[in-house]
Amino acid sequence: MFFSTCCQNLWLRLQEFIELVRSENYMRAILYARRYLAPWGATYLKELQRVMATLAFRSNTECAKCKVLFEPKQWDFLVDQFKQEFCRLYGMTLEPLLNIYLQAGLSALKTPYCYEDDCTKEDPLSQDSFRKLALPLPYSKQHHSKLVCYITKELMDTENPPQVLPNGYVYSTKALKEMAQKNNGKITCPRTGLVCNYSELVKAYIS
Repeated sequence: MFFSTCCQNLWLRLQEFIELVRSENYMRAILYARRYLAPWGATYLKELQRVMATLAFRSNTECAKCKVLFEPKQWDFLVDQFKQEFCRLYGMTLEPLLNIYLQAGLSALKTPYCYEDDCTKEDPLSQDSFRKLALPLPYSKQHHSKLVCYITKELMDTENPPQVLPNGYVYSTKALKEMAQKNNGKITCPRTGLVCNYSELVKAYIS
């Protein structure tokens, strides 16, 4: 970026000069340069010479060195620079504090499973807004596994313990009870199609 070599006061002056040239107010641009840009000549001569060349090439020029000066993104760059300087002076962070606090919490929850379609709905990272916020964060180091029911997508724990079907597949008690109540005590494995009685299930314990 051209203005990255200049101080912020000069950045703004140069851009104001360019806007005068863009609007074809050439006399005003020259008067402006004499008043506000000339004092910087001893320190930033090359930058000033390049900007002054826009008087000859105009805003519709195909000259690459001058054309870039008329691009709208120059203003975006100035906005970013002033924002950074403002935050530096007042001891503020560029990133909103709320985002920083949320990312601190999400970093402890983020696992590869969070980005799968069948992610449990209790997981904050099942929401697109939180997924986007956690995208640059590393995955959390999980020392303990979490069991998630294939049917309800809810965690299986002491309050909702896992139960084992005769074919070895495991589902949560909550899901199996609801299925049994709707089917006269019969359980159908959603992955293999096996049908069995609720009484045939074996409770699994989490250690």
